[in-house]
Amino acid sequence: MAEMIVTETHGRVGLIRLDRPKALNALCDQLMAELGEQLLAFDADRAIGAVVLTGSEKAFAAGADIKEMQDRRYPAVLFDDFIARWETILRIRKPVIAAVAGFALGGGCELAMMCDIILAAETARFGQPEINLGIIPGAGGSQRLTRAVGKSKAMELILSGRMMDAGEAERANLVARVVPAAELVGEAIKLGERIAGLSPVAVLAAKQAVNRAYETTLTEGVRAERSLFLSLFGTPHQREGMAAFAEKRKPDFSAG
Repeated sequence: MAEMIVTETHGRVGLIRLDRPKALNALCDQLMAELGEQLLAFDADRAIGAVVLTGSEKAFAAGADIKEMQDRRYPAVLFDDFIARWETILRIRKPVIAAVAGFALGGGCELAMMCDIILAAETARFGQPEINLGIIPGAGGSQRLTRAVGKSKAMELILSGRMMDAGEAERANLVARVVPAAELVGEAIKLGERIAGLSPVAVLAAKQAVNRAYETTLTEGVRAERSLFLSLFGTPHQREGMAAFAEKRKPDFSAG
């Protein structure tokens, strides 16, 4: 039984809430193991079409659990590679939406960036303050933040440890949009419901295509997109979607 996460379902949307309130949802080994297990469970559940990941009003996740990490030494960490366990989220094929309120710092910011979409409450604060601990980001922060906001801003944030608020994060293209804190989870679930109501095959292909754009060259990305695009022709959902458009009705993607 999970001790550090709370799980709910809202129609076809699975909700995972990080639940270590006394530690501001610091990301320890147990929490990340529980999170990975639940993400895989939702991914395998055909009744679920999208996943929302959130924390508390005070913190999405204030960072990795420093008390757990402080006595670890190299080369033991090289062989253990505990951060690799965090990357289960990257294996999830369904869309994962981060609903961020409060602090998303260090590992918390990295976890949010591993999600497919970030919605931020007005109270959200993002940053990679590892430099203050004598280390650097280790779960992709220097790479994903740079791809999201550009070299200059990423360099400033990572070298200085400065936090940025939700408005700055939206202007810098780190988050999709900012919503009132009271509406954050509801908006994330609403977005998840919208996605879950579409063709799951097309959603999966679209996620793959965008990730290719994020991870490779333009030429390779366009080639991957074209292959995915063509592969959808003749599928039941492609036939239904185009027929519904021609007939001026709402498509029904529940079958096929």
